[in-house]
Amino acid sequence: MRSSFTTGPKSASFRLLVVVSWLAGGMTSMIKIVVDAIDEQATLESVKSSRCGAALLFVGSTRQFTGSRETEQLKYECYEEMAVKVLSDLRRQAMEKWPLEACSLVHRVGTVEVGQASIAVAASSPHRIDCFEALAWLMDQVKKQVPIWKQIGRAH
Repeated sequence: MRSSFTTGPKSASFRLLVVVSWLAGGMTSMIKIVVDAIDEQATLESVKSSRCGAALLFVGSTRQFTGSRETEQLKYECYEEMAVKVLSDLRRQAMEKWPLEACSLVHRVGTVEVGQASIAVAASSPHRIDCFEALAWLMDQVKKQVPIWKQIGRAH
């Protein structure tokens, strides 16, 4: 489902692309590309289950310094249809590799200021090690495969 809307006169318009949502055991796993701030708590809640002893959330955010170079902001762009397809495929692969109950991936596009989240990945499983391994693998694969491009805005 794709939605675009503007609120009030001369206000900023924003888009939310919610592409895939799965209902499994009472929770909703999701794949999302968002323009506004990521709801980290909702991402974690989307994977929680009473059948699981582990529900983990990884949040990647804009850091102020990379080495000695100061970052002011990041700007992300993506090829949305392909990004969602690849994120969905990575989710499926993780669910096949590890005994995950649920898995959600949310990536932000547009301007992301220092300290703000650009990605949130959550998973649940009966045992924590599976979640840790799956999240580490997912983040590696997102960086390698998903058509999302980052432009670094440096402080002067």
